[in-house]
Amino acid sequence: MGEKKRRRWGDRKEGRWLRGLDPYYALTPYIMKTKNDACNYFNDSVEISEADRYLRRKRAEGMPGLGMLHLFIAAYIRVVSQKPAVNRFVSGRRIYARNDIEYVMSIKKEMKSDGGETSLKLKFRPDDTLQTVYEKLNAAVEEIRGGQQDTSTDKVAAAFMKLPRFIIQFLINLVLLFDYFGLLPQALLDASPFHGSIIITDLGSLGIPPVYHHLYNLGNLPAFVAFGAKRRENEVQPDGTVKQKKVLDYTVVTDERICDGFYFAQAFKYFKSYLRHPEVLETPPETVVEDDGK
Repeated sequence: MGEKKRRRWGDRKEGRWLRGLDPYYALTPYIMKTKNDACNYFNDSVEISEADRYLRRKRAEGMPGLGMLHLFIAAYIRVVSQKPAVNRFVSGRRIYARNDIEYVMSIKKEMKSDGGETSLKLKFRPDDTLQTVYEKLNAAVEEIRGGQQDTSTDKVAAAFMKLPRFIIQFLINLVLLFDYFGLLPQALLDASPFHGSIIITDLGSLGIPPVYHHLYNLGNLPAFVAFGAKRRENEVQPDGTVKQKKVLDYTVVTDERICDGFYFAQAFKYFKSYLRHPEVLETPPETVVEDDGK
């Protein structure tokens, strides 16, 4: 990305206020006041025969554990580099361009039914590659599962739960008020799993299809992606023969207030193309498009 833009009045710590939007879109947060009002639900499937071969080859070349989650995150980052409006968010009835790409993930500390759960947040740049995603994600997961100290999210949650219920509710209402006006401290924004660009969850690891996961009204996270277990599908070829292919189903829930349907459709096409041709994610994009607020 280019140099960070100077913060102006009305901007927030995590993003800049888009002042030049079409009045219709600038008005939508007043009409659809919560993300639940503005949720759009999308599902698709992608053939991953080539992606599967690619992953096996890269694992053999020295990237053990490289999987579909890494590809999904890297594909989203590449989409943002070309279609930056998908990384916008709504706060305090205004639409903002986020300064960074912030991936949020829920993770079990131990892979067993009674293992505790926490969340992690990773920051990326639009020119980051699959290698960067692989290194950052693996390092963060290993730190959590290696029994290191609690994450900042754990610490905040633990502090809240030591209080009486009426005080917890009062503090949550206070958080909502401060968040509306962009007054939350940076430490709390960094700890919050409700403030970020996107959550991408791998339900294939649980052996189930993807769900449509709701967006949280708390915070400003505008997108949730889930993908399921790989499956095989038969496809009739033009010559009448039947070919079997590997397919992955995924769902996307978005806040429609951040950009229009045509823009989202283009972004979905880019996303699917990157999943089908993951080799392009090995190198940075030739150009990075800045969000001009139009």
